[in-house]
Amino acid sequence: MQRSQRLFAIAEYLRGRRTGVTAGELAERFDVTIRTIFRDLDALRDSSIPLNAERGRGGGIALDRSYALPPVNFSAREAALLITACSWLSNMRVIPFTEALESALDKVRAGLSTSSQRKLLEHMKTLQFVGVPAHTATPAVRRALERAWFEDAVLEIRYAGKNETTTRRVRLQNVVMERSETLLNCMDLDKNEPRQFRLERIEHAAVVK
Repeated sequence: MQRSQRLFAIAEYLRGRRTGVTAGELAERFDVTIRTIFRDLDALRDSSIPLNAERGRGGGIALDRSYALPPVNFSAREAALLITACSWLSNMRVIPFTEALESALDKVRAGLSTSSQRKLLEHMKTLQFVGVPAHTATPAVRRALERAWFEDAVLEIRYAGKNETTTRRVRLQNVVMERSETLLNCMDLDKNEPRQFRLERIEHAAVVK
């Protein structure tokens, strides 16, 4: 990677991590010495890119929070690969947040020229993914889960257990995606205890307003 390319890549890397990273992390990411990273950071400062360095736990090198870089520009290859990989995630059906994923894919596609869309996306079709899980949830359940997860909202679900179907009020804590199924670790608000649910067994879900 040429230095000019690395400088731009460092700025993009820092933009995506506004909480700050260490010089060691940058050196490892870009496969250069820490001394080289410090020279690169000085070059970025000389280019009027405001960088802050904070000491202590949780500190590091970061872009000034008030600074905004131009919109992200993907190369045709980067965009095509992102679209293919994210489409695979959606088709695998283990990730419940497909609505936000599809919206993001539309925005990435919009950044491609007509010729790039035609040529590179056709080329990416030569990649094949197998082993799609057989079980999934309905689109309505997925939309409710997505909203509850992003908004940290309470969710009411109708869950088909082994012996009975029950209605519960839960709050999502984390999502575990295995190769064959998706597990939702929640706090059961009615019983005030942690519970784990299988995504495919949720028959109905709605955000509690």
